Amino acid sequence: MSLFRIVYVSDAVGDAGLGLLPLIDIIGASDRNNRRDHLTGVLMRHEGRFFQAIEGARVDLDRLMGRLRADRRHANIQILAEIPIKERLFPNWAMAQADAPPALGRLLKGSLVDPSVPDQADRILVDASRAIAAIA
Repeated sequence: MSLFRIVYVSDAVGDAGLGLLPLIDIIGASDRNNRRDHLTGVLMRHEGRFFQAIEGARVDLDRLMGRLRADRRHANIQILAEIPIKERLFPNWAMAQADAPPALGRLLKGSLVDPSVPDQADRILVDASRAIAAIA
Protein backbone atom coordinates (compact mmCIF):
# COMPACT_ATOMS: atom_id res chain seq x y z
CA MET A 1 0.00 0.00 0.00
CA SER A 2 1.32 3.42 -0.94
CA LEU A 3 1.39 5.96 1.86
CA PHE A 4 0.87 9.70 1.59
CA ARG A 5 1.05 12.65 3.96
CA ILE A 6 -1.14 15.72 3.75
CA VAL A 7 -0.16 18.78 5.77
CA TYR A 8 -2.67 21.59 5.98
CA VAL A 9 -3.56 24.69 7.95
CA SER A 10 -7.05 25.99 8.54
CA ASP A 11 -8.75 28.71 10.51
CA ALA A 12 -10.40 27.30 13.63
CA VAL A 13 -13.98 28.56 13.79
CA GLY A 14 -15.72 29.58 17.02
CA ASP A 15 -14.77 27.83 20.24
CA ALA A 16 -12.59 25.36 18.32
CA GLY A 17 -9.99 28.11 18.03
CA LEU A 18 -9.51 28.76 21.71
CA GLY A 19 -11.45 26.43 23.98
CA LEU A 20 -9.95 23.36 25.61
CA LEU A 21 -13.12 21.25 25.55
CA PRO A 22 -13.70 21.67 21.80
CA LEU A 23 -10.08 20.66 21.19
CA ILE A 24 -10.53 17.56 23.36
CA ASP A 25 -13.68 16.69 21.39
CA ILE A 26 -11.82 17.10 18.08
CA ILE A 27 -8.90 14.94 19.24
CA GLY A 28 -11.25 12.23 20.54
CA ALA A 29 -13.38 12.06 17.38
CA SER A 30 -10.30 12.22 15.16
CA ASP A 31 -8.66 9.39 17.09
CA ARG A 32 -11.73 7.14 16.65
CA ASN A 33 -12.20 7.97 12.97
CA ASN A 34 -8.50 7.71 12.13
CA ARG A 35 -8.20 4.30 13.81
CA ARG A 36 -11.14 3.11 11.73
CA ASP A 37 -9.55 4.49 8.54
CA HIS A 38 -5.94 3.45 9.36
CA LEU A 39 -4.76 7.07 9.41
CA THR A 40 -2.14 8.56 11.70
CA GLY A 41 -1.12 12.12 12.39
CA VAL A 42 -0.75 15.10 14.64
CA LEU A 43 -2.77 18.23 15.33
CA MET A 44 -1.43 21.53 16.62
CA ARG A 45 -3.37 24.69 17.32
CA HIS A 46 -1.81 28.14 17.28
CA GLU A 47 -3.58 31.47 17.67
CA GLY A 48 -6.87 30.27 16.26
CA ARG A 49 -5.41 28.13 13.48
CA PHE A 50 -5.03 24.39 13.09
CA PHE A 51 -1.87 22.80 11.69
CA GLN A 52 -2.30 19.14 10.95
CA ALA A 53 -0.45 16.30 9.28
CA ILE A 54 -2.34 13.16 8.30
CA GLU A 55 -0.75 9.98 6.94
CA GLY A 56 -2.29 6.99 5.22
CA ALA A 57 -3.66 5.56 2.01
CA ARG A 58 -4.67 8.06 -0.67
CA VAL A 59 -8.34 7.02 -0.73
CA ASP A 60 -8.64 7.36 3.07
CA LEU A 61 -6.93 10.77 3.03
CA ASP A 62 -9.23 12.00 0.26
CA ARG A 63 -12.28 10.88 2.24
CA LEU A 64 -10.97 12.64 5.36
CA MET A 65 -10.28 15.89 3.49
CA GLY A 66 -13.85 15.83 2.21
CA ARG A 67 -15.12 15.54 5.78
CA LEU A 68 -12.82 18.34 6.95
CA ARG A 69 -13.98 20.69 4.20
CA ALA A 70 -17.56 20.11 5.38
CA ASP A 71 -16.67 20.51 9.08
CA ARG A 72 -17.92 23.86 10.38
CA ARG A 73 -15.02 24.05 12.86
CA HIS A 74 -12.61 24.61 9.93
CA ALA A 75 -12.45 27.42 7.40
CA ASN A 76 -9.93 28.36 4.73
CA ILE A 77 -8.19 24.99 4.52
CA GLN A 78 -4.84 25.41 2.77
CA ILE A 79 -2.79 22.36 1.77
CA LEU A 80 0.89 23.00 2.51
CA ALA A 81 2.20 19.62 1.37
CA GLU A 82 0.77 16.51 -0.21
CA ILE A 83 3.50 13.94 -0.71
CA PRO A 84 4.13 10.23 -1.00
CA ILE A 85 6.02 8.86 2.00
CA LYS A 86 7.96 5.68 2.73
CA GLU A 87 7.08 5.58 6.43
CA ARG A 88 4.85 7.35 8.88
CA LEU A 89 6.14 10.00 11.27
CA PHE A 90 3.35 9.17 13.73
CA PRO A 91 2.96 5.37 13.39
CA ASN A 92 1.51 4.84 16.87
CA TRP A 93 -0.79 7.85 16.97
CA ALA A 94 -4.17 7.88 15.25
CA MET A 95 -4.28 11.52 16.35
CA ALA A 96 -1.52 12.97 18.47
CA GLN A 97 -1.82 16.46 19.85
CA ALA A 98 1.31 18.53 20.24
CA ASP A 99 2.02 21.99 21.56
CA ALA A 100 2.79 24.46 18.82
CA PRO A 101 6.52 25.25 18.72
CA PRO A 102 7.73 28.80 18.00
CA ALA A 103 8.63 27.69 14.46
CA LEU A 104 4.94 27.07 13.76
CA GLY A 105 4.07 30.62 14.77
CA ARG A 106 6.72 31.94 12.38
CA LEU A 107 5.46 29.67 9.59
CA LEU A 108 1.85 30.79 10.02
CA LYS A 109 2.79 34.48 10.13
CA GLY A 110 4.66 34.20 6.82
CA SER A 111 3.42 33.66 3.32
CA LEU A 112 2.06 30.15 2.94
CA VAL A 113 2.87 30.23 -0.78
CA ASP A 114 6.58 30.64 -0.06
CA PRO A 115 8.44 27.70 -1.69
CA SER A 116 10.21 26.91 1.60
CA VAL A 117 6.92 26.21 3.44
CA PRO A 118 6.88 22.43 2.82
CA ASP A 119 10.43 22.11 4.17
CA GLN A 120 9.60 24.27 7.20
CA ALA A 121 6.46 22.21 7.87
CA ASP A 122 8.45 18.99 7.54
CA ARG A 123 11.00 20.17 10.13
CA ILE A 124 8.19 21.03 12.55
CA LEU A 125 6.63 17.59 12.03
CA VAL A 126 9.90 15.70 12.46
CA ASP A 127 10.56 17.59 15.71
CA ALA A 128 7.01 16.90 16.91
CA SER A 129 7.37 13.22 16.05
CA ARG A 130 10.57 12.98 18.09
CA ALA A 131 9.05 14.83 21.03
CA ILE A 132 5.95 12.60 21.04
CA ALA A 133 8.07 9.44 20.78
CA ALA A 134 10.20 10.60 23.72
CA ILE A 135 7.20 10.90 26.05
CA ALA A 136 5.36 7.80 24.84
